[in-house]
Parts: sequence; structure tokens; C-alpha cells
Amino acid sequence: MGVHYSGQLSIGNANVTIGGSHNGLLNKGANTAMKKKNLLRLEIVCAMAAVFAVGVRGDAAEEVKRLAELMGWKAGTIAADIGAGDGKYTFAAVERVGAAGKVFATEIDTKKLAELKSEVARRKLGNVVVVESKEADTNLPTACCDAIFLRRVYHHLTKPAEFDANLVRSLKPGGRLAIIDFPARAGLDPVEGVPSNRGGHGIPQKIVVEELSAAGLQVEKIVNDWPEDSYCVLFVKR
Repeated sequence: MGVHYSGQLSIGNANVTIGGSHNGLLNKGANTAMKKKNLLRLEIVCAMAAVFAVGVRGDAAEEVKRLAELMGWKAGTIAADIGAGDGKYTFAAVERVGAAGKVFATEIDTKKLAELKSEVARRKLGNVVVVESKEADTNLPTACCDAIFLRRVYHHLTKPAEFDANLVRSLKPGGRLAIIDFPARAGLDPVEGVPSNRGGHGIPQKIVVEELSAAGLQVEKIVNDWPEDSYCVLFVKR
């Protein structure tokens, strides 16, 4: 129930007439305060989202910058991002190779493949080629790439020997392959269909070296302080 009042209130030498609904004034003030509070919350959420987006992009750009330096990319380099997912690293890579270069982005998941193609079209990137890969095949052209990288993808391969042969085939002589991955970790769901020597979700660095050496590549460099507790093994095709 509203409390109504009217009359005069003496303040100092002035007589002030007061009238109306006490609850109405309170409700109006409360509503205004609530609107301001909600607006502030919205501004904070938007700001946090913007910071997060910049941080994610920044992380990808910094990691690809380091990868490009390690692999010797230059303007005009043709690279491939195997298992590109949402394309975050593909788009960072195409910025590094420039308009004269090219980046193949492969993906096996149908939904991710469609989303990736849509994003490439939206960005009007004529030098990004999206390729549907298979369980045992990159589906990349023979000797198409100066550089190929797999970021946290290799431990998902169910037919590594066949896939490795295709990776080697897709590299030009002198081309480099980078495997960024991590040893098996507790608490992660197992990956179905992979060889048992992975030891869980992940893959020992030693196994990566053994398998790709058997495919005909040579280890050029190993970096053990890669972001997110990962390692990077760099191979070269002689």
C-alpha cells in the first residue's frame, strides 16, 4: 500500500510544500538505480569479452610468429595447418606469409569444415584453401608445401603411419614439418582408435620422433618450452 502525504514543511526560513506518493518516488529512484546497475553490468561483460577476444587472437598470433621464425617462413611461403578447427591459427599464419603466400587449412569434421569455409569467404581470403582431409590422408597436393604444422592434432591420428606418409608427400624437398603436442595427461578423456603406445590423451615426444623419422623425415630441432606445457618437434624433408 502506498503512503500518501501532503502539507508544508518548514526548512529554515522557507515553507516547502510536499505532496504525492512516497512509494512512487522510491520506486522511481529504485528503477533508475537498477537500470544504471544493469547498464554497468552490460558494459563490464562487453569489456571482458573484448579483452578475451583480443587475448585469444594475440595468443594465436604470438605462437604462429614463433612458429614462423622457427620454420623460416617468409613472404610467399606456402604452409598448411592440419586440423585447422576454427581457423584461428590459419588466419594468423596467412598474415605471416602475406598476399604472395598461401595457407592450406585441412579439417576432417564436417561442421567445422563448413564453418571454416564460411569464415574464409567472409574474410575474402583468396590465399586460404580449405581442404577436407581423411583419416589417413591430408588430401593435399603432392609437394605443395614449404611448411606444414599440426598443433595438438597428432595425438588424435588413428592411422599415423599412413597419415605421416601423406604429410611427407605433401612437403617440398627441404620443406619443414612442425608437430606441436603434449605428453599424455591425467584427467583427459581417452582418444578412441589411436595406438596404445600414446599412454593416454596426448603423445610422448619420443613416439613422435620415432614415427616421423620412420616416415623419412629428419629431426631438425626440438623446443620443450612451447606454450601450454607443450613441445614442438621440427622435422625437415631432405
